[in-house]
Amino acid sequence: MNELEKVENHHATHDVDIEKGQFSGSHGTSGSTTPQVAHSATAQNAKEKDLDSASSSQIEDDIGFAPISTRKSHHISRSRSNNGFGVDDLDDEAEMEEEADQEAAARQGAGETVDEEKRFEVGWEGGDSDPLNPRSMPTWRKWIIIAVLSIGSFAVTHASAIYTSTYTQMNAEFHCSREVATLGLSFFVLGIALGPFWSPLAEFYGRRPIYICSFVGFLIWLIPSAVAKNIQTMLIARFFQGLAGAAFLSVSGGTVGDLFTRDKFQLPMAIFALSPFIGPATGPLVGGLINTFTTWRWTYYFLIIWAGVLLACVVVLVPETYHPILLKRKAANLRKTTGDNRYHAPIERNTKSVASTLGNALLRPFQLLMLEPMILMLDLYSAVLLGVLYLFFGAFPLVFRTNYGFNLWQVGLTFIGLGVSMVLAAFITPVWTRIRNGLAEKRFKKTGIMKGEPEDQLPPVIVGAPLITGGLFMFGFSTYPWVHWIVPIIGSSIFGLG
Repeated sequence: MNELEKVENHHATHDVDIEKGQFSGSHGTSGSTTPQVAHSATAQNAKEKDLDSASSSQIEDDIGFAPISTRKSHHISRSRSNNGFGVDDLDDEAEMEEEADQEAAARQGAGETVDEEKRFEVGWEGGDSDPLNPRSMPTWRKWIIIAVLSIGSFAVTHASAIYTSTYTQMNAEFHCSREVATLGLSFFVLGIALGPFWSPLAEFYGRRPIYICSFVGFLIWLIPSAVAKNIQTMLIARFFQGLAGAAFLSVSGGTVGDLFTRDKFQLPMAIFALSPFIGPATGPLVGGLINTFTTWRWTYYFLIIWAGVLLACVVVLVPETYHPILLKRKAANLRKTTGDNRYHAPIERNTKSVASTLGNALLRPFQLLMLEPMILMLDLYSAVLLGVLYLFFGAFPLVFRTNYGFNLWQVGLTFIGLGVSMVLAAFITPVWTRIRNGLAEKRFKKTGIMKGEPEDQLPPVIVGAPLITGGLFMFGFSTYPWVHWIVPIIGSSIFGLG
C-alpha cells in the first residue's frame, strides 16, 4: 500500500468515526511522544481516540490559554466539544479533506505521512502532571508569579496617576498651563491603549522575554521624566512609559491561564484584574505625600527605584509559562537527546511572519468594534468608566482644595474611598462565580448540556450599572462647602464598587 492509499484509508476511517460520534481533534497529543506502529486498523483507531480524549480534556481546561496548534488541521474540525455538540457543516468538511490530501501529497516526497507527523508531535506527558507543564508547579510558586505580575500591573497604572500630584511644582518650573500638563496623563493612557501589540510578540518569543524587555523600557523612560528640563520632554517620555508598561496589562492575563486550570483560575484572575484599578486610586495618595514634603522629581525617583526592584523580581522569580514555547523547548531537547529530527512542537509548524501577525493583532480590535455591536457597546461602557475614573484626578483637587481647604496630601487621602471599594468588589468575585455556575447548572437541567453562555457574565454588570450612576449623582450633588466632605467621598466609593 503506497502512502497516498494510507492517507485515503485514514480519512475513510475518520468518516466512520464521525458517524459514531467520535471526533478527532487537531491540537496534538498530550500523552507520550514516543512513536508507535499500529498493528491493525482497530488498534490505530483506539489509540487515536484515547489521544484525542486527553487533548480535548486539556483544551477545555485551558479556556483559551492553551497551546493551540498553528498548522492546518488534517482532520475534521470540531466547532464544539464532545459534550453533545455537533460538527461543522459538510462544506467545511469537504474543504478540510481537500486540504489534508494536498498536505499529505506535499509531504509524501519527503517520506513523511500525516500519521507520522501526529505521532512525533510533542505534547504534555500526563497532561497537567507533566513536570515541564507550568500547571504542575507548587501552589506557592504559582502565587509568587501572580503576585509579581500583579504588582507590575499595579505599578504601571500607579505611575499613570501619580503624575497628577506633580502639577503645582512642575507647572511653575516649566511655565506651562494645567491643560498642557494634563496631556502627560492623556499620552500615558494612549500608550497603554496601543499595548496589545505586545501579545502577538509573546506568541513568538514567550511571555518572559516580553516582561523583561517591556519593564526595562518602562524603567528607562522614567529617567527622562526625572531629569526633564521642559514639558516637551515630559510628554514624550510619558507616552513611551505607557507603551512599554502596557505589556503587563495585555500579556499577564495569559500567564494566569498558563498556571491555573479552569476550576481554579477565578481567584488569581480576580486579583490580577484588580491591580490595574487600584493603581490609579493610590497614585494621588502616594504622590500627594511626596510632593508635599519634597520636590516633584522625587516622584520619579520613587518610581525608578520601584521599577528596578520589580525588574529584578521578574528576572529571578518569573519563569517562562507559555505552553507552546515550552513544548518547543521540549521538542528541541528530544531531538538533541534522541538524534531524531522528526520530533516537533505545534508552534514549529507556524509559517506566519512576525510582521503579519503583529499587523493582524492591531487590526483585529478595530474589526471587532465595527462588526460586533455587543463588543462595541461593552467597550464603550468600559471606556466611559475608565474616562470618569481619570476625570476624578482633576475633580478631586478642585473640589477638596477649593471647597474644603485640603492641602495636597489630604487630597491624596480622599482617593482611599475609591481604593477600598475596588478591593471590596474583588472579594465579591466568588459570589458572581457561584451565580454563573448556578445558571449553568440550571441550563443543564433543562437541556442536558453543561455549558456557560456569555450572558452569564452580565449579573455583576446589571448590579454595578445603577451603583455607578448613583455614586456619580451623589458625588456631583454633594460638592458644596456646607456638605460634609465625607459625603462626596462616599459617592466616589459607590462608583468604585459599581
